Amino acid sequence: MKELSLFLGCLIPNRYPGIEKATRLVLDRLDIKWSELKEASCCPAPGVFRSFDRITWLTIASRNLVLAEYKNTDILTICNGCFSSLMDANNTLKNNGEIRDEVNSHLKKINREFSGTIEVRHIIEFLYKDIGTEKLNHAIEKPLELNVAVHYGCHLLKPGKDRKLGSFECPVFFDELVEALGAVSIPYEGKTSCCGAGGGVRSAMLETSLEMTGYKLERMKKAGVDCIVDACPFCHLQYDTGQAELAKSGKKYDLPVVHYSQLLGMALGFLPEEVGLHLNEIVNPGFEEKIRLMQKQGLSAV
Repeated sequence: MKELSLFLGCLIPNRYPGIEKATRLVLDRLDIKWSELKEASCCPAPGVFRSFDRITWLTIASRNLVLAEYKNTDILTICNGCFSSLMDANNTLKNNGEIRDEVNSHLKKINREFSGTIEVRHIIEFLYKDIGTEKLNHAIEKPLELNVAVHYGCHLLKPGKDRKLGSFECPVFFDELVEALGAVSIPYEGKTSCCGAGGGVRSAMLETSLEMTGYKLERMKKAGVDCIVDACPFCHLQYDTGQAELAKSGKKYDLPVVHYSQLLGMALGFLPEEVGLHLNEIVNPGFEEKIRLMQKQGLSAV
């Protein structure tokens, strides 16, 4: 298995360091060879940079890719947006010589050159393909008997021809990873729809953005889940901060938001505070106590 360079992106270190810590903990516990991708910049965000100036987007993304090429490691992302931006840039530059030459003319100014020797992985895709649900199930110490609303997020699934993770209309791989930890993925209406954050919607049209978030939260709540599990810090922020924003208008959901790295970390025996659940906007002491009880007794607290 090739060594991985962990690409943190922007949101996780600045807004959700618990996700970073949880990821580091679980990679070490699973004996996965990794190191941090030092000197990395923003991916950059696919919905903004790519839309306005494709060459600028590719040049910034390629600089990050080259950092991993020089280490001879694949990149491991823990964000759907970073995954989309870096993977799509990597594929574009590998397959289009004219664009690659133009981008390399810019990289030459900093004594860098894109070669196309590495791959970009997402932690969900990596765990599912390279580790597998059976091995994860054997590794866990504290099965988490929770009812979970799985949120895939747009960039993890689309475009399907590039992601190659099965059906993007009815995906199952993320659900299987969650259920490998002892939880149950609960079906709910609108499961594969957008959280409301991406494409600049949150920045430009907050009210519309929150309507989209509310649509999903209503259906998750109706399904009777204990928490939301995501794989992207921007989706995480939208559900977490979005709930706090919606509460100001009287719409209270109180659903804990958990990145898969954090869920896996707790199934491996790390406490809720060790994986940073207390750093969320929406803190649910009852949920955290439920986790601790499961970890202590090895029994369901649902």
